[in-house]
Amino acid sequence: MRVVLLGTAAGGGVPRWNCACALCAAARNGRLPSRTRECAAVTGNGRDWLLLNASPDLRTQLAATPALRPGPGPRDTPLRGVLLTDAEADHVTGLAELRGAAGLKVYAAPPVRGVLAPAPAAPDHYASWEWVDRLADGGFVPAGGLVVTAHPADAEIPRYAQARVPGGPWATAYRIEDLAGGGVLLYAPCVGAWSLALDELCGEADCVLLDGTFFTADGPGTAVRAGAGPAATDHAPVTGPDGTLAALARHLGVRRIYTHLDHTNPLLDPASPARARVAGEGVEVLPDGAELLL
Repeated sequence: MRVVLLGTAAGGGVPRWNCACALCAAARNGRLPSRTRECAAVTGNGRDWLLLNASPDLRTQLAATPALRPGPGPRDTPLRGVLLTDAEADHVTGLAELRGAAGLKVYAAPPVRGVLAPAPAAPDHYASWEWVDRLADGGFVPAGGLVVTAHPADAEIPRYAQARVPGGPWATAYRIEDLAGGGVLLYAPCVGAWSLALDELCGEADCVLLDGTFFTADGPGTAVRAGAGPAATDHAPVTGPDGTLAALARHLGVRRIYTHLDHTNPLLDPASPARARVAGEGVEVLPDGAELLL
């Protein structure tokens, strides 16, 4: 299984266009690497690829990834489908870039598709898509030699959807297994709280891509968002008694990687004590474009 981290930042990317904090300034000045919004791609056979979320930066991300470029025909593409973990704007607005991709399958939970309507119908004016319930019992076998099962991660309701809330779950984690090679990826970029189910999935995986949005539960990013609505702080912190770093310490044999990093997160700085602490636990923070082989 091949996995490409197309983007690794949370909402707005790094640097954010309207932020002059120390980390954004460092990225803007080239002292820290810039990051596009969180999105990944995965394949089991090297030919047929699935997108994991669809960020607003998708056009740039696809162009920067040779394996995802079009060809050999003028309209051929290796993209076969999109797995949406939630309905956050930074995970779904890239779907507009994929208009014209005939036969694309988009996997999304019913409430996610519900709040995206009438968006699901828009691409049909360019090419027909198929929308699939990602929580179907027993999982599903998309193109690329993979088998995928979806598991509820938390009930994160996007701010724009709070006025019209269908039933959950809102966020899920994907367990993706390579049928030929046997590698298992756990993809969970949006996690509100660690759970026993998530712990068990982590124990079964060879690699975990996990929500690393905020380093602490009361950090600057959470403080800014605290008054913005109940969904604004719905990310488990890295540190603290309920943090994911302590949970990941139980799975030393698993490759563990943080993604979806907020622009306030000190993990963005390779020279920071925060990055040293996480690295000391054997957990990684990788740049955009990093490729994993499982």
